[in-house]
Amino acid sequence: MLMLALRTDKPEAELYLYENGVELGSVVWQAHRQLAETLHKKIVELLNENSKDQQSLEKIGAYEGPGSFTGLRIGLSVANTLSYALQIPIVGASGDDWLNQCVQFDGSMEPVIPQYGADPHITKQKK
Repeated sequence: MLMLALRTDKPEAELYLYENGVELGSVVWQAHRQLAETLHKKIVELLNENSKDQQSLEKIGAYEGPGSFTGLRIGLSVANTLSYALQIPIVGASGDDWLNQCVQFDGSMEPVIPQYGADPHITKQKK
């Protein structure tokens, strides 16, 4: 089973590609404020480096938090959208062994909900 896993809760974003429990490749980069711009490009690059495409994915894994409100929102939006569009299961996990949990569990067709660790602090626009 080919699984793409992502973690976007901090300035350093992470992508992993697993097939049948074996890591095929990974990429870690300083995404910080460019996460929305770089995430899709990095996914395509990781898949291409391993001679795969999005249609070959069979499962999505995602770090669900706690962490950055914006980072989790962007990453889980991408993960949930891929799961929905490709009609493949998604599994969300947290903690130090989040990636191992994603590899082991089957997942479901239900979207992963971010676990921020606290209520989001949203301020009014200054303009």
